[in-house]
Amino acid sequence: MPNALSAKELRRAFDPARFSFKTTKELKPLEEIVGQDRAVAAIRFGIGIEKKGYNLFAMGPQQTGKYQVIRQFLEQAAQKEATPNDWCYVNNFADDKKPEALELPAGKAVTLRDRMSAFIEELKVAIPAAFESDDYRTRRKAIEEHFKEEHEKVFRGVQEAAREREIALIRTPMGLGLAPMKDGEVLNPEQFGKLPEEERERIENEMQELQEPLQEAFARVPQLEKEEREQIRQLNREVTTLAVSHLIKEISRDYEALPEVIAHLDAVRDDVVENAATFVLSSGQGGEGQGGMPGMPGGPMVDPAFFHRYEVNVLVDHSKTEGAPVVFEDHPTLANLIGRIEHQAQFGALITDFTLIRPGALHQANGGYLILDARKLLTQPFSWESLKRALNAGCIRIESAGEMLSLVSTVSIEPERIPLNLKIVLLGEPMIYYLLSSYDAEFSKLFKVVADFDDRLDNTEDNHETYARLLVTLIERNELKPFDAGAVARVFDESIRMTGDTEKLTTFTEELSDLLREADHWAGEAGRESVTAEDVTRAVEEEIFRVGRIRDRMQEQIVRETLLIDTSGSVVGQINGLAVYQLGQFSFGKPNRITASVRMGRGGIVDIEREAKLGGNIHSKGVLILTGYLNSKYVPDHPITLSASIVFEQSYGGVDGDSASTAETCALISALAGIPINQELAITGSLNQQGHVQAIGGVNEKIEGFFDICEARGLTGKQGVIIPESNVKHLMLRPDVVEAAEQGKFHIYPVSTADEALEILTGKDAGQRSKSGKFPRGSINYAVEKTLEKFSERARDFNRPEKVGAKAAGKKAGKKSKHESAGEESAQ
Repeated sequence: MPNALSAKELRRAFDPARFSFKTTKELKPLEEIVGQDRAVAAIRFGIGIEKKGYNLFAMGPQQTGKYQVIRQFLEQAAQKEATPNDWCYVNNFADDKKPEALELPAGKAVTLRDRMSAFIEELKVAIPAAFESDDYRTRRKAIEEHFKEEHEKVFRGVQEAAREREIALIRTPMGLGLAPMKDGEVLNPEQFGKLPEEERERIENEMQELQEPLQEAFARVPQLEKEEREQIRQLNREVTTLAVSHLIKEISRDYEALPEVIAHLDAVRDDVVENAATFVLSSGQGGEGQGGMPGMPGGPMVDPAFFHRYEVNVLVDHSKTEGAPVVFEDHPTLANLIGRIEHQAQFGALITDFTLIRPGALHQANGGYLILDARKLLTQPFSWESLKRALNAGCIRIESAGEMLSLVSTVSIEPERIPLNLKIVLLGEPMIYYLLSSYDAEFSKLFKVVADFDDRLDNTEDNHETYARLLVTLIERNELKPFDAGAVARVFDESIRMTGDTEKLTTFTEELSDLLREADHWAGEAGRESVTAEDVTRAVEEEIFRVGRIRDRMQEQIVRETLLIDTSGSVVGQINGLAVYQLGQFSFGKPNRITASVRMGRGGIVDIEREAKLGGNIHSKGVLILTGYLNSKYVPDHPITLSASIVFEQSYGGVDGDSASTAETCALISALAGIPINQELAITGSLNQQGHVQAIGGVNEKIEGFFDICEARGLTGKQGVIIPESNVKHLMLRPDVVEAAEQGKFHIYPVSTADEALEILTGKDAGQRSKSGKFPRGSINYAVEKTLEKFSERARDFNRPEKVGAKAAGKKAGKKSKHESAGEESAQ
């Protein structure tokens, strides 16, 4: 029978004397990454390789500090890289529905935007001034006088020919016309009618002859007016070009190496020349019909939005960026990821233009690194598909969800796509990585590098100082008081406790930071300048108190015997199993009564939890392994004719896991052997088919859960818990449990087989099969095998042919008797 563990084996507390410092003030913060060699190598590889598809997936549990590690490495790498170019959108004068993207050196986009804004303001003054100049007025007046003279020439020949024939060329409301004339006076119709008939015919014939040259003159007038307008328009272009060209040249001089910018500036110049009249009207001056230039007061109002066409919409500005950008997008919606196009309400309609294009995280991180949370990304509609599309295409296309689903009919624009060149880093849990690898064919092509973060660090001498410096880093990051050596040792203890393994320390930096912050708070409450071990202990206890209501309620129900758990006496087929409950970040242990009943039959072992659909797959597997264990160990020469049932009493929720399979086996064997189990003990452990007890999780919480019940009822000195021997290295029990064990009031027994557990539970020898194939008389296994043999023999006797025949004859006689009775009743 195994001996109970010593107090030293129950809690391997860290000795503050191991430290060479008194407080954490004496230590430097940790600059390197601790305990993540595998992940660090993957990050360096992913950053260094410049090939398509080698984006990173930082895989690991939450709170392991993945973001801080990734950010640190990316920023170090980014500082050595060139600052990417700026990007901006400008108007496409050929098609304003398709804005053009311009790429400029870092810091040049804002300069271009400001210079273009100043350029437009200067034009609003320079162009009207040019049209008000004496030179422009003189040249325009010359054109107008020239064509006025041409007008007169056109009609002068007709007028002279008419005068020679005593016919006048007069103006009427309908235009120019011919009228008879005598002695220099125009004749009215009455006077014309008094003329001799021959005279009238002559005049009418001559007037008819003059109609043709008059019509030709009329035809010439529109042509002259068109020529006049064209010459004035050409003059306007020359004047506008002269006013614009030197301003454009000043801007172009700084962008000669950027042909796309020069081409845009040329397009701006041409458009300004074509719309010079708008600049004039915007100054409050009027416009004539010919050319729409000054000369007439007043004029239509100009929409201020007209001048937006010449603006520069800076999408990405790297004027203050040093090296490559490192961007973390915490809310990766579609718009936040790839950008968006905003709209404005105007006269009941939604309108937009290139000035309303807004950047997304891909734009901001282009040329650098973008960090995204995988879970948040996948839960945002269209974001994941849009990201993959952008990475595959190597460019960013701005589109809205409404456009994707054809739900929006608003007139919009289609900005030119921007080339994409960046590294994406996804932060996520292992389950997300494996699901994406299995169900998304594109994922493995786009995220070829996985940085696997570990949640544990080896608890070795070499790592102790490094881990202490990690705590210093967290202390300084959170601006906390210094921790003395005792406090650091207590944090080490809790770190071990968090891992559930005395050979490991946790790398859950967020969980550690919570502990440090709370200990700092209680040190402040006590008025201390530095944090002590007492403050860390109080932080742990206070947290448990805040979240422990459900645990305390369950323990109260057990103490009040609402939930039936025995901690004294012995009972056949009944045992105390142990379970762990997880409520948020708080876990605690609770004992459960497990009972088994047996009888002869062919039903096998019935798992009531499974039959009631309360048992999980792993629990059901444990019961099936139990069946295999019985089949392999007992009555090899007889068929097992057993009908048994196993159940977690007063369990009204789901049951899963195989950590109760050893307890279930012991309860079943107790029922078969008729040997009672000591109820002062509880047991946990997983069993395999060879009867070996295997390690389970939550061993500390399970032991403490049973200890709390025993302590509440009064420790007898005989109470304790049986655990797998392979779990001894995981023990980091509470100090009060260790103290009780040291005083002999509570015991922890390690076992490696089911037989060892049975010996502790029953106080009897389990018994080993001898060379002759028999278990020793009086042993537990002997009693079990005898019971199974008896069941087998009784079943064989029950199924003998003569008994079967007698039973059949009895049934037949019974049926005949019934028929005869029925006949007698019928005869009566």
